[in-house]
Amino acid sequence: MLTTTLFVNLPELGTLTRKEVAALAGVAPFPRDSGTLKGRWAIWGGRAHVRAALYMAALVATRRNPVIRTFYQRLCQAGKAKKLALTACMRKLLTILNAMVKSRTPWRVAVTQPA
Repeated sequence: MLTTTLFVNLPELGTLTRKEVAALAGVAPFPRDSGTLKGRWAIWGGRAHVRAALYMAALVATRRNPVIRTFYQRLCQAGKAKKLALTACMRKLLTILNAMVKSRTPWRVAVTQPA
């Protein structure tokens, strides 16, 4: 489902930088500042269908994908909120997919060599 959603609703995938594709999908943090007020950073805007599909994919990836799982666990151990860590995983997953489409390479799981 993620593949179909990305290619239909985000045809620019593979042609943009990682920051541009994250902003287009709505997973890039933007400051909520006004004048001298320093607000919190929040994600907003972007394409809702893409963000919803990335949410579900990142939720599964935090349990099944070793790369995303270790990233998620590291953020949670550092004291980040679980929803913030999941949003960071959404952005990381999108960044990885953007690079894969750009370089036309398949997903490769890092295989550790026995010691």
